[in-house]
Amino acid sequence: MAVRRLKPGWYVLGSIALVLAVWFGAPAAGRRMSFFRVRRIEFSGLQYGAPGDMLARLRIPERLSVFDDFDPVARRAAGLPGVRKASVSRRFPATLRIEISEAEPVAVTPRGDGLRLMDEQGRVLPFDPSRSAPDLPVAAAPDSAVGKLLGRVQDFDPTLFAQVSTAWREQDDIVLEVGGRRLMFRPDATAEEMRAVTAVSEDLARRGRSYRELDGRFAGQVIVRGGA
Repeated sequence: MAVRRLKPGWYVLGSIALVLAVWFGAPAAGRRMSFFRVRRIEFSGLQYGAPGDMLARLRIPERLSVFDDFDPVARRAAGLPGVRKASVSRRFPATLRIEISEAEPVAVTPRGDGLRLMDEQGRVLPFDPSRSAPDLPVAAAPDSAVGKLLGRVQDFDPTLFAQVSTAWREQDDIVLEVGGRRLMFRPDATAEEMRAVTAVSEDLARRGRSYRELDGRFAGQVIVRGGA
């Protein structure tokens, strides 16, 4: 009895059909298996937020499978206060990995009966400063102009930023208190202006005694203004 052999093209088509069946059928089958239900949550990128708080806000379904659509979880994560962007991925057999990019704080500011972190936009972040204990200046009040200037100082001159103790708005200027001296900047001060003001301030500090002798009213209170 003769055995008919399949042509090579049929083998290729059969292989493709098998791959497609596994590709589209496995998720549907996996969703029904408890082995693939999410039992572990991993957070990546958290520096200021608390994993427990994040998890409570995400409202992850109890029977979520690693084969399910994670877009709703990713959207909720990206919409959390203090989160700039978020992505969600899976790791088999039962792990959900949530990568978070947080807003970077530039100051702490009074809020209620305590202090809260503040970002460059002057937004109060829902993070506990005592958790990460960042060494940040104190902004007298939530203020976007103060926040943006502090952000630029942090980028352009980290050494100066580390020396800022307090910051506040004074009419159209931003005042930074550095080592007992007050440096006054326009809100849009450039890096060059910051460096120039720092250089003048350091020179005044070195010769502080002779400057104080000019007028006792300004002892320890020399103000240097940056910008035109």
